[in-house]
Amino acid sequence: MPTLLLVRHGRSTANTAGVLAGWTPDVHLDDRGREQAAALAARLAPVPLAAVVASPLERCQETAAALLAVDGPTGPRPALGTDDRLGEAHYGDWTGKEIKTLVKHPLWNTVQVHPSAAVFPGPQGEGLAAMQARAVGAVREHDARVAAEHGDDAVWVAVTHGDIIKAVLADALGLHLDLFQRITADPCSVSAVRYAPLRPFVVRMNDCGGDLTPFAPAPKKSTRRRRSSAPASSDAVVGGSTGT
Repeated sequence: MPTLLLVRHGRSTANTAGVLAGWTPDVHLDDRGREQAAALAARLAPVPLAAVVASPLERCQETAAALLAVDGPTGPRPALGTDDRLGEAHYGDWTGKEIKTLVKHPLWNTVQVHPSAAVFPGPQGEGLAAMQARAVGAVREHDARVAAEHGDDAVWVAVTHGDIIKAVLADALGLHLDLFQRITADPCSVSAVRYAPLRPFVVRMNDCGGDLTPFAPAPKKSTRRRRSSAPASSDAVVGGSTGT
């Protein structure tokens, strides 16, 4: 089964301004965000990437461009793909508002404790449940394509947003969406999921500095090691994995 690396964009100007950016245009990485993206590109350099797909929003496109600017172990990276389904939640009338103002809104508590019922106000507002459904559908579709085109050892990246990553991880963990606020996705963090036929395996969460080389496929001759690090079945390893 391929390995999906969920990457949140680097820190943006909206993050530091305390604004809920949503789909606001021209929200870019700040200086720290560009540093984070460059550091992640260096960490990913030893890992061959079969595909990189990103949200269309500038902060994700800029993060993805930084990752693609550093060659992998076999040469240049693949061309960047873009998928609107990996875009941020449509926050409707909340878009562009300061967080300190939004926390006073009655809907804020629903977003925190009962997010499956939260639908953002206005004609462009989206429900968090709908956001999760389209994001999970997108990553599973891309994962199946990567598997068909590049094989079960392939690694691919989805560059997206914090709430998207939290929602995808909640689904992979078998958690109700109402528990997704317990998950953290920091700027330029990496979380890893493998989709087996019957259930996903969450391999890593919110990694902001760890060694990513274990995600590189093992040499073809190392069959035993490859199977222990990425089991082809949906069975969990009894007693725990032997590691990578």
